[in-house]
Amino acid sequence: QERLVESGGGLVQAGGSLRLSCAASERTFSSYVLAWFRQAPGKEREFVAAINWRGGTRYYTDSVKGRFTISRDNANTVYLQMNSLEPEDTGVYSCAASVNYGGNWPPTSAYNYWGQGTQVTVSS
Repeated sequence: QERLVESGGGLVQAGGSLRLSCAASERTFSSYVLAWFRQAPGKEREFVAAINWRGGTRYYTDSVKGRFTISRDNANTVYLQMNSLEPEDTGVYSCAASVNYGGNWPPTSAYNYWGQGTQVTVSS
């Protein structure tokens, strides 16, 4: 059974930084893709960033390129370093895992496990 638990959200002023963490309970990630999604009030959930656990390759949505960095360590934790935050970055950030996806990058429907989310609020 896979569990994902996010932490690190909070309130920050525009231009500031936050680092989100997502801890996974399982120890084998050779076939996993880990990703961050976010959802603002009244809006659809959107993809933010993903990392291939085995190879370490990364993919970002255009709006966060150059500002956000996704990374992982060897303790089954994925991070999202968020710099130069903007009010538009406000939302609930959720970690997700896709297991044994056969392609390059999974669609949203291929993510098998989801955390409950952590709130990020950026004030102007």
